[in-house]
Amino acid sequence: HEALTALETTPVDLAILDIAMPRMTGLQAAREINRTHPNVRILILSMYDNEQYFFEALKAGASGYVLKSVADRDLLEACRATMRGEPFLYAGAVTALIRDYLHRSRQGGELPDNILTPREEEVLKLIAEGYSTREIAATLTISAKTVDRHRTNILAKLGLRDRLALTRYAIRAGLIEP
Repeated sequence: HEALTALETTPVDLAILDIAMPRMTGLQAAREINRTHPNVRILILSMYDNEQYFFEALKAGASGYVLKSVADRDLLEACRATMRGEPFLYAGAVTALIRDYLHRSRQGGELPDNILTPREEEVLKLIAEGYSTREIAATLTISAKTVDRHRTNILAKLGLRDRLALTRYAIRAGLIEP
């Protein structure tokens, strides 16, 4: 959230975002930066060697995904590659991409787009983190009724029934850490 605010007044060429951040994940921030500042290149720095996070990062507009465990070795090269307009992927990510490509080509389908809006994702993340309706409203500077409306829409879109199911979904979708 702070990165998005800073982008309004600070010229930036490259944003390096962690997946796990308070209020808004790095993936959510990447989607918003990609939408509002399409010339800013994005790298995701993460401790998660997880295919789901990796694919979500690519869908969010990231140019690369760097594991914290090898950041001392890869981060500088990732920044250089990204600034040259080239993608940067760690070795396990390349394997995941190839496996996914082969699976999709056999199935003849594509990965579904995100069905939640960025605001719904933001509300879902806060719900899953245990925030009350009033706290979510204050954090996002919206009314409690708007929070309730978002929660109702999220439940309907995902076919879920309660806060616990939303929290499980948020963990699987990489919005919060388990």
